[in-house]
Amino acid sequence: MAPTQDEPSSQELLQAQVDLWHHALGFVKSMALKCAMELQIPNTIQGHGGSMTPLELATKIGLHPCKLPRLRRLMRVLTVLGIFVIHEAASEDKEVVYGLTPTTRLLVSDEVKSNLFPILSLMLDSTIIFPFLGMHSWFLDECSTSLFKKAHGITFWEMAGQHETYNQLINNAMVSDSNFLMDIILRECGDVFLGINSLIDVAGGHGGAARAIAKAFPHMKCTVSDLPHVVAEAPTDGNVSFISGDMFKYIPPANALFLKWIFHDWGDEDSVKILKKCKEAIPPRDAGGKVIIVDMVVGSGPNEIVTRETQVLYDLFIMCIEGIEREESKWKKIFMEAGFSDYKIMSVLGVRSVIELYP
Repeated sequence: MAPTQDEPSSQELLQAQVDLWHHALGFVKSMALKCAMELQIPNTIQGHGGSMTPLELATKIGLHPCKLPRLRRLMRVLTVLGIFVIHEAASEDKEVVYGLTPTTRLLVSDEVKSNLFPILSLMLDSTIIFPFLGMHSWFLDECSTSLFKKAHGITFWEMAGQHETYNQLINNAMVSDSNFLMDIILRECGDVFLGINSLIDVAGGHGGAARAIAKAFPHMKCTVSDLPHVVAEAPTDGNVSFISGDMFKYIPPANALFLKWIFHDWGDEDSVKILKKCKEAIPPRDAGGKVIIVDMVVGSGPNEIVTRETQVLYDLFIMCIEGIEREESKWKKIFMEAGFSDYKIMSVLGVRSVIELYP
C-alpha cells in the first residue's frame, strides 16, 4: 500500500532509522579510537615501517590469538572512519595491510611537534566521559553545580589541584596542543607578534606556547603567568620566565598579552573580570598594546559540516566543566563590557581563531 501525500515513504523511514542509529552509535567511534590509542596501534604500525598485517599487529601488541578476529573488526571501524588506511592484498589468499593516514600520524609519539595523543587522552579520559552518562538528571537538577562536579563531587580544577597524576594529564594535554598549534599560528598569522617587546602568556601552563613565540621572536621578553601549583612544576628555560599569580587579581604589565584556550573555561561574568585585568596590564593601542586570544568562534572557519559539528559538539563537551564556546556576537559583548574598543578575528586555525583585541 502506497503512503499518502503527508506520510513518509518506506525509504524515508528507513533512512531516518539509519540516521538515528548512526547518531546513537557515535560513542563507539570514540571508544574505538581510545582503544587503538591505549593499545599503541599508531606507534606500533609506525615502528614497523608504516604498514602491518592484522597478524603482525596482533603479535606485536601482545594479543591472544583468539582476539585476532576482534582486532580485524576494530580496525575495520577505524579504516571506514579514515583513521587508518587499508592497502589491498596483492592476492585473495594474502592478508590486507594496515597503514597510517595524516590523521593517525598526529597520534604517533615520535612526531613531537604534532603529537596530539596527550590531549586526546584527556578528552577521552573516564573522568570526562562519565559525567555525560548523567546529563539528563543534571538538566533536571535545580542547582548550578557543574556536570563534572555532580559526577565527581569536586570541580575539574579542584581535581587537578588535588591529584598530581590528573594535573600532569592536563598539563601534558595543553603542551601537546600548544606544540601542534603554535607552529601553525606562527606560520599563518605570525604578524600579530611583530613589534611586541614584551609578552605575558596568561595562564600559559608549562610554557609550550611561550617557548614557540620566544624562539620565533628572540628579541621578545616572554613570560608565563599561572597559578602557583602549575608554575612549581614548569620546566626551567632560559628563554621563558615564569611568574605565580591569579589572573582574576593581577596580570603583570607587558606590551601584549597572549591567552590561548582560556576564556572558554569561564562564563561571561568571569571572562569580563579577566579582560578588565588584561586591559589594566597593557598600554594604549597607539602605544602597541593589545591582547591576542586563541579560542573558538562558533560559526567561523571553514564552512564545512565537520567543522560546524565539531564546534557545537565541543561546546557541549566543555559544558561538563561549565565552559562555553562563543559566537562572535557573544565575544563582542564581553569585549565591550570589559572596556575594549575594537577587535579583529582571523579564522585560520580550523575550528579555532586568532583574535586581536585592542584597548
